[in-house]
Amino acid sequence: MGIFDFLSGEFIDVIHWTDDTRDTMVWRFEREGHEIKYGAKLTVREGQSAVFVHEGQLADVFTPGLYMLETNNMPIMTTLQHWDHGFKSPFKSEIYFVNTTRFNDLKWGTKNPVICRDPEFGPVRLRAFGTYSIKVSDPAKFLVEIVGTDGEFTMDEISFQIRNIIVQEFSRTIARAGIPVMDMAANTRELSQLVGREISEQLAEYGLTMPELYIENISLPPAVEEVMDKRSSMGVIGGSLNEYMQFQAAEALGREGAGAAAIQAGLGAGLGMQIGHHAAQQVGPWGAASTQSRAAVPPPPPVEHVWHIAENGATKGPFSKAAMGRMATEGAMTRDTMVWTQGQDGWMRAEDVAELAQLFTVLPPPPPPPAP
Repeated sequence: MGIFDFLSGEFIDVIHWTDDTRDTMVWRFEREGHEIKYGAKLTVREGQSAVFVHEGQLADVFTPGLYMLETNNMPIMTTLQHWDHGFKSPFKSEIYFVNTTRFNDLKWGTKNPVICRDPEFGPVRLRAFGTYSIKVSDPAKFLVEIVGTDGEFTMDEISFQIRNIIVQEFSRTIARAGIPVMDMAANTRELSQLVGREISEQLAEYGLTMPELYIENISLPPAVEEVMDKRSSMGVIGGSLNEYMQFQAAEALGREGAGAAAIQAGLGAGLGMQIGHHAAQQVGPWGAASTQSRAAVPPPPPVEHVWHIAENGATKGPFSKAAMGRMATEGAMTRDTMVWTQGQDGWMRAEDVAELAQLFTVLPPPPPPPAP
């Protein structure tokens, strides 16, 4: 082997990078102490850029293509190296390959709740999360501002900073937008575009661009969501607060199941013991009822019902029987008024309820229609 063949072997003449990872943004071509041969072939594939750094100074940026590293292809390097057209000496330079493809499905989210003022609910705390994509738009600026001399720069090294920028701009945008919480789900696309425009200028300073930003969900604290669920339940039932409480009590009994049946059985047993004890007090030593005991124990008071009135699709009440009597006298309640009380099977006309029909006896019934 001649001396020229040995020297030729010491020089690298093929420079390229094949990325076998999914998160590498910048990779430095390692020379391992070898100089780059004048006239070497540089292959830059689609989705890549090659940045030359000569003696600590950025020299050239190569877009996708095949290049022969000669003076006519490297005008800036020629100026830095003081080459002329006849000088073909090897040179030492650092070559950084920059991945210019999109990095997709990157996650972002609010670490702490964002406080904003809602037109309907007042001050509320919101959380949000979503995805975004990032891309290197200016390889030279990205290398100078972010990478520096890192030989292998991955997406993880900058994703935390980008997430902070997104969350900051999302907080400012959501606070200034004035969109009600109930309408945010219908405006996530517009909010995403607003946030993307706000951070594009800041990312451009790093040599980056954000092609896509998505807001997947905006949520309230669990306690507020629980209250909203209850409010929605009341809207579905379509009744008053009293009816909603009755509905909740019925659901609780249904969930109790056997426990509720056991409670009812216990109440029945206790009631039976009270009846037996009461009967024992009324029966004398020879099996005769004690007149004194019967006189001492008064009968239970009658159960007084309370009534609800349906009028124009809404319910009013509860009203006592005395209040219903006054309403009948004043004409606020007629025989055709629909009424309901606990234990009654559906709504009924007041005239058809025996307890209320008495209220209309003081007034004559409507006159019969005229004879034909």
